[in-house]
Amino acid sequence: MSGPALQRPLAGRREARHDKSHLAAHELLWVALQVLRTRRLRAALSALGIAIGIGAMVAVVGVSASSQATLLAQIDKLGTNLLTVTPGTTFLGANEVLPNTAVPAIDHISAVQEAAAVYQIPSVTIRRTAYVPSAQTGGIGVDAAGTRLLAAVGGTLADGQFVNAASDRYPTVVLGAHAASTLQIHSVTGHIEVFLGDTWFNVIGIMRPVVLDPTLDNTIFIGLPVAERVFQLQPNPSEIYVRANINQVTQVSNLLAATADPQNANGVQVSRPSDVLQARAAAKGQFTTLLLGLGAVALLVGAIGIANVMVISVLERRSEIGLRRALGATRRHISSQFLAESAILAALGGIAGLALGAVATLSYSQAQNQPMVIPSYALVAAPVAGLLIGTLAGLYPAAKAARLSPTEALRAT
Repeated sequence: MSGPALQRPLAGRREARHDKSHLAAHELLWVALQVLRTRRLRAALSALGIAIGIGAMVAVVGVSASSQATLLAQIDKLGTNLLTVTPGTTFLGANEVLPNTAVPAIDHISAVQEAAAVYQIPSVTIRRTAYVPSAQTGGIGVDAAGTRLLAAVGGTLADGQFVNAASDRYPTVVLGAHAASTLQIHSVTGHIEVFLGDTWFNVIGIMRPVVLDPTLDNTIFIGLPVAERVFQLQPNPSEIYVRANINQVTQVSNLLAATADPQNANGVQVSRPSDVLQARAAAKGQFTTLLLGLGAVALLVGAIGIANVMVISVLERRSEIGLRRALGATRRHISSQFLAESAILAALGGIAGLALGAVATLSYSQAQNQPMVIPSYALVAAPVAGLLIGTLAGLYPAAKAARLSPTEALRAT
């Protein structure tokens, strides 16, 4: 067999072996980083799109998690054993009426720790003076309250005292947090009065916001005896707050309707305020999903930006690609390099985005005076997402670069 004939198989085997060659991972990383270092401004601007998208998503997740953690901590602190009893409505839409024996009857349930009621006083307004038109109430409700209301709802006072056995027979009033703000009363120091109906009442207390029932914040409270005497109030509870043994909440809940009104148990509604707050936390989670979708759109825009930059880079570096191919680099070498550049660029953007999102979450948490919470999955997902997005964004530019033949690339210079 002649020499040229022997050389052709040998050359084919050498080319096959050469095609199977590859760059080591550390070499590929070093080459990609060197290329990015030579184009720092372009690399920074390209990574910025990914950083903004991932930063927005991390911030949304962090802010939502911080808010939910605060809300759930408040629920745990105040307890999930609060139940409320309210009158329902008839088939004709009329309001049912709870009997005045409801609170004492509920108190006799062995697993009940506290029971207190509020009694709505209709057609009575509260004003700072008699000169304020009666229609300008600021939406403040007027209720009579049992002396154990604060203990039942887990409420506290910002100033003064709540109605008690010594004050509930006299014209004294306690303001809910929002009601006090509306009336511009911030302290009970001195002799502060408000005009309730046609009678002056002395302000003896201001409540802090009640987490488990925010409706109480826009209400003022007077003693039941004085309400009966001054406003001829019938002592039928409009709402009863019940604290049950934490291990027997379900059992107590099942007994409350029949205990509150044995004659008309179907006309009694029993609910658990902590369930409403937990549903609110879940609703915030749904809102978070929407915001994450917006962040994903920003991330997509960033990925398109990286793909565009890498395509331009391929066009600008045709001479480099041609020279490397002429010196023995395979198509796999070229495509691997461009993929590595794109992936590293996006991964750096992901890390920067994680930092931006963490700073945004920290700023929000400090402003709201609540703990900073960033889910652990976000710490891992941010750079990994950047890496994956960069890899996907670099597929087309890498394939385009690998398809360039050495002669075409060198001819284009």
